[in-house]
Amino acid sequence: MPRRATYRVTLTLEERAMLKDMTSKGKIAAKKVLYARALLLLDEGEYGMERWKVDAVATAVGLSDRTLEHLKRRFVEDGLDSALERKERESPPREIRFGGEFEAQLVKLACSKAPDGRDRWTVRLLRDKLIELKIVDTVSAMTVCNTLKKTNLSLT
Repeated sequence: MPRRATYRVTLTLEERAMLKDMTSKGKIAAKKVLYARALLLLDEGEYGMERWKVDAVATAVGLSDRTLEHLKRRFVEDGLDSALERKERESPPREIRFGGEFEAQLVKLACSKAPDGRDRWTVRLLRDKLIELKIVDTVSAMTVCNTLKKTNLSLT
């Protein structure tokens, strides 16, 4: 079984000062402070204190060994900022089905004259009309309702 790569955290004097300030001053997210404390304890550079083992740091900081290994890897491969911040998502969690064009056509339809025999549009009438005009294949009444609510458009 291949051995996992071990990463060594070596902080510069400026990085240590920044991390110490981060852990003692200001309003900073708790996870960021935990990661900063962990990096200070994991430092094996010339400015670091005595070397702590990963499991001792995990106990002291309250994180798992695996989390600390990932933190060390991110620090070594991507740098300090990447180690402290969450990775930005490359794509949304799911595809956007009803975007700006859908909203525009829905608002246009809702602002138009109501169908014959009706005083005003209802959410279900709008849903049926959107499907009839082939603006969308399928849409729920709640999606129509929430979209109108989001655009501050009231049917009354």
